[in-house]
Amino acid sequence: MKIDPTAHDLLADWLAHAERLHPKTIDMGLARVKTVADRMGLTFDCPIITVAGTNGKGSTCAMLEAILLEAGYRTGVYTSPHLVDFEERCRVRGDIVGAADLVRAFARVEAARSQNDDISLTYFEFTTLAIMQLMMDAKLDVVILEVGLGGRLDAVNIFDTDCAIITSIDLDHMELLGNTRELIGFEKAGIMRPGKPVVVSDPVPPQSVIAHAAKVGADVWTFGKDFNFSGDKQQWGWAGRGRRYAGLAYPALRGANQLMNASGVLAALTALRDLLPVTAQAVRVGLSMVELPGRFQILPGQPTLVLDVAHNPHSVAALAENLDAMGFYPCTHAVFGAMADKDVAPMLARVGPMVDKWYFTGLPTARAATAEALQSAWQASNSRQDAVSSAYKTPEFALQAAIAAADPADRIVVFGSFYTVGGILKGGLPRLFAKHLNA
Repeated sequence: MKIDPTAHDLLADWLAHAERLHPKTIDMGLARVKTVADRMGLTFDCPIITVAGTNGKGSTCAMLEAILLEAGYRTGVYTSPHLVDFEERCRVRGDIVGAADLVRAFARVEAARSQNDDISLTYFEFTTLAIMQLMMDAKLDVVILEVGLGGRLDAVNIFDTDCAIITSIDLDHMELLGNTRELIGFEKAGIMRPGKPVVVSDPVPPQSVIAHAAKVGADVWTFGKDFNFSGDKQQWGWAGRGRRYAGLAYPALRGANQLMNASGVLAALTALRDLLPVTAQAVRVGLSMVELPGRFQILPGQPTLVLDVAHNPHSVAALAENLDAMGFYPCTHAVFGAMADKDVAPMLARVGPMVDKWYFTGLPTARAATAEALQSAWQASNSRQDAVSSAYKTPEFALQAAIAAADPADRIVVFGSFYTVGGILKGGLPRLFAKHLNA
């Protein structure tokens, strides 16, 4: 199909077009996307940092960006998925890109895709190429790429990284990546390149990750051997190959797991210090100012509202630990929505002991589990006789019910899919919750 530029001059039109191009939502492989990228002449003449992992990728990218911006570099960041608006997937020099810039980039992809023959691209591949075009045109000093799924066959892996980061690895997307940590680790390890550093911030990485680093000749940095951190309630410190940071304030992103992510970031910047030197002051200020919505985000006011995109057993375990560290609340209300392919039983079991009232929600995608299915899964394993649950069509309706039932001293936790938290941020939160903030 050829695009009429006058009919498709809006971002929403292009995104709808991208959704129709390929018969599969996910089609792992690099051949098609690489062909179109070559036609477009997509290359970067600056260092590239590629981040893969099950959890912690977004936080890692945000910390890298904050420090490098503070150090004076022109940064470009590509992350996915978005919470509210598609434009969030790309930030250039710290700012979310504009729809008009994306529309121009989409037109470049379409021209290359349909040149001579129509190459079928998935939504993710089509939009990734557009964002790469936009960042290439921006004349950047450093590019930070978050892997969408896996690593070895993910669209961003058509670019050779100057430093790979592999965050925590756990069981997720098993139908595509494998049903063990070893198989999943192998897919993540595919972003490594010969002679280039790879920072493994998972404290107990699968052996497949270490083996692949040795096979390709990557310079592997492992937690506990090549870098480590220590800390108390007031401050923390980091030590790695030839560099130390002492007396650091805790990262602005909340949660105990963020120290592990920050440690990987400092290891990567140390590994790249000849290409991208940063000062200790840039590290301190960057970590103190980093922002990322939806990662154990606590909104002030009464009742307390917590937003977290924890959507697999590993990330929900971290959420549970962080909730426990918040202290006592008379009643905890939980709004939860998830994709149908998620293993929700261990997630519900892990956080269940601290949740008094559940508000299960459907989500605006065919891939989502229904609210009733989630409620049934909870009922099958619930061991608390005093806990109650209800089901709602949308996150907004679920939050509305939670607000109506909550007392000022209570806590409301919204977690699960990006669609769950994004639905609250887009439609429900500003209107429904604003009157409670700073009450």
